[in-house]
Amino acid sequence: MNLDFQLDDLRVFCLAARKASFAATATELGTSPAYVSKRIAILEKALGVALFHRAARRVTVTDDGERVYASAQQIFQGVDHLGETVAGGRLAPRGTLRVTTSFRLGRKHIGPVLSQLAERYPALDITLDAVDRRVDLVGENVDLDVRVGEVDEPHLVAHRIAASQRVLCAAPSYLLRRGAPVGVADLARHDCLVLRDRNQAFGVWRLTGPAGAEKVKVTGRLSSNNAEIVRGWGLDGHGIVLQAGWDLHADLAAGRLVRVLPAWTQPADIWAASTVRLSHSAKVRACVQFLQEQLGGDGPWALRA
Repeated sequence: MNLDFQLDDLRVFCLAARKASFAATATELGTSPAYVSKRIAILEKALGVALFHRAARRVTVTDDGERVYASAQQIFQGVDHLGETVAGGRLAPRGTLRVTTSFRLGRKHIGPVLSQLAERYPALDITLDAVDRRVDLVGENVDLDVRVGEVDEPHLVAHRIAASQRVLCAAPSYLLRRGAPVGVADLARHDCLVLRDRNQAFGVWRLTGPAGAEKVKVTGRLSSNNAEIVRGWGLDGHGIVLQAGWDLHADLAAGRLVRVLPAWTQPADIWAASTVRLSHSAKVRACVQFLQEQLGGDGPWALRA
């Protein structure tokens, strides 16, 4: 294998792979189909593989071509990162920005904020993946993971996005039937709707209040690993829930849920984790600063209890 080809040859190949047509590729590049065919032939000779199955009006990528295409995307991202690093992060945000977060936080807040970010920076291509697990930023090629709770991985850079807290609440029907707890220890005799969280011990609620930190073992007939399901059970009057204030804001405002033990909360600040410092990446810096501005301020997406 003689890897004697230009980076532009890879770009031509990737565009042709997406369009499945040398003619359409040539039109977008403002050149001829013969030029596109020549550049791809040079790339195929250098790599020693056929990249396309060729037909009269359409081309399809071979198995080798699929592998080259995947590697090419990583190469282009590496080139973008190299340029930003050399420039000290002074370049305008551009290229692909991959963000991960939880399902509910992504749907209610991160998604809408990234929509506005895309309008501000037209050269930025944004991918948002909603997952219910801790991601491997390096292995999965993620630029930013937005999460509830602090960043504890020593190899990652932590960025505090906004203050947030989990609050205790229940439906009026439950409180009418069972009464309200009078203290943290009293939660043990109530029906509590437990969320199985990857970062917390199951059935143990750690709360902070006037007397400092306190924990209580809670039980209930219903539990789930999905916050929206637990919230729905709370609205149905099945018990007390402990969830983020921003997630329950509308229900509390409408009276569908009522705060209990309002002096006691659980810290749940929003953080973002990245593999690079903000000074080294314009796109990560722009995203972090925009998230801080939108979620931590007074805007429509600000996190509220």
